Amino acid sequence: MPTNPYAWIEESLTTIHRADWYRSVQTIHGLPGATVLLEGREVINFASNDYLGLAGDQRLIAAATIATQELGTGSTGSRLLSGHREIHRELERAIASLKQTEDALVFSSGYLANLGAITAIVGKRDLILSDQYNHSSLKNGAILSGATIVEYPHCDVEALRIKLSQQRQNYRRCLIITDSVFSMDGDLCPLPALLEIADEFSCMLLIDEAHATGVLGKTGAGCVEHFGCTGRQLIQIGTLSKALGSLGGYVAGSTTIIDFLRNRAPTWIYTTALSPADVAAALTAIKIVQQEPQRRVQLWQNVAQLKQVMQQQLPKLKLLPSSSPILCFELSSAADALKAGQHLKSAGIFAPAIRPPTVPTSRIRICIMATHELTHIEKLVEALSSI
Repeated sequence: MPTNPYAWIEESLTTIHRADWYRSVQTIHGLPGATVLLEGREVINFASNDYLGLAGDQRLIAAATIATQELGTGSTGSRLLSGHREIHRELERAIASLKQTEDALVFSSGYLANLGAITAIVGKRDLILSDQYNHSSLKNGAILSGATIVEYPHCDVEALRIKLSQQRQNYRRCLIITDSVFSMDGDLCPLPALLEIADEFSCMLLIDEAHATGVLGKTGAGCVEHFGCTGRQLIQIGTLSKALGSLGGYVAGSTTIIDFLRNRAPTWIYTTALSPADVAAALTAIKIVQQEPQRRVQLWQNVAQLKQVMQQQLPKLKLLPSSSPILCFELSSAADALKAGQHLKSAGIFAPAIRPPTVPTSRIRICIMATHELTHIEKLVEALSSI
């Protein structure tokens, strides 16, 4: 008798439930912001990547509305066929200006930007060195490229150097890939040291600035600016969906690399162009980032305030090392993390549990926004103290 070829799916779901790894959506109503409506109740939002509070900004909403009225709801095709509008190129020039690079290329998501860039620049004859805590998009881009992949321990520069000294000579090209801000920990990659190693071993370097764009650096240009590495040769990936409050991704770099990706990045060539609404919203967000530095100042004041209050009132709560608006504390099991997240929600705080396989250890992840108020921070600390 033939067996059901789909039976394994139900068995796998049972295993996921047993490990407390099961996931389901939580519906948010209304505009995004420092407080949101969750399951019919207002909660303080510490789960959002909307670091500057722009996703609900009326200026972005107005720009998206006008673009939709003038250009329609969709781009109708890929950029190389019927989907290219002048507004796409305008956004690319704005990104290059913000990132202080020669050029930029806009993708339909940050995930697609990583997949497309990595698969275009390395292949089966090449080597990829990847930080073990890298985002899924970086890891899957490496796998799809067909290159040999070697993971190095998280932010361990010496281990990276040793692995390169052992293997670099065996491959045509070599690419080092890393997040700049690690989204589930909050720490930063050691960018200056990585650039030195890339030069030493003739490697390309690709960093994902998803959680740094608009947040780090004097002008919000990201981790590259934060470390004083502007102008150095590397490939920068980013997203428009976090601090910039829109949707889409980008690659920023030299004119040569951008021109090459237009001709070789499959996730750009074969994907419908970003909608006019998303492009217009992102363009407006970049202007706000450049013209209103006080938003970024307020964000970092909120981060410092929360850290100070937590150190004073919750000295036993050990945060993971962080130099970003992402603060995490580990729990002993997925079940404990779920209980903590539920307790916080009952107290009016939205900061859900993060569990394997997303992260190696279960944790609560707290994201601070520029639009959080002191009362929000105090309520968070009060809820944490009662866990």
